[in-house]
Amino acid sequence: MAARTMPRCCRLAGLAIAMGLAVPALSAQAGDAPTHATAHDNAAQIRAAFEAWRTGQGSVFDLLADDVVWTVAGDSPVSGTYRSKQVFLDEAVAPITAQLATPIVPQVTRIVADGAHVIVLWQGTATARDGGTYRNHYAWHLELADGRIVRVTAFLDTWALTQLLDDA
Repeated sequence: MAARTMPRCCRLAGLAIAMGLAVPALSAQAGDAPTHATAHDNAAQIRAAFEAWRTGQGSVFDLLADDVVWTVAGDSPVSGTYRSKQVFLDEAVAPITAQLATPIVPQVTRIVADGAHVIVLWQGTATARDGGTYRNHYAWHLELADGRIVRVTAFLDTWALTQLLDDA
C-alpha cells in the first residue's frame, strides 16, 4: 500500500519501528485494551532493526532489554551465557568489534516468527583490522516481550569467529 493511502497511525508505527522504537500492537476496535504483539508485529520489528543495522542507522542490539539473557552457542572465545545487555556488549560484542576495521553488515536471508519468538537467519560481513574479510553465518532465536528482546540463543560459525579473535 502506498504511504499516502495508508492510515496515519500505520505510517507512524512503521516509522517508529524503523527507528527501533517499541510499538504496541493496535487493537482491532476503538476502546479495546491493547493486545500483545503478534508474530507479524515482532517479525516486522526485527526486520526493521536489521535493516537499520545494515544501513548504519542503528542495530538489533538497540532492542535488547537491560536484563536480556543472551547465549552464544558452541565453542568459541565468546561462547557462554550473558545475563545483561551491558555484560553482553562488554564481554561478547566488544572483543569482536575490536578486531574489525568496519562494522558487520548483516544480510537477512529468512525470518520466521511464532508469537513472541523470532528466528533470524543472516550473514554478516566486515573487514578485519588485518585487511582480511570476516564473514559469518548466523541463526538467532530471539524472544520478545513488550517490544524488547529478552532472551537470545545465537548460533554461528564459531570457527570463523575464533579465527578472527585468534588473529588479534
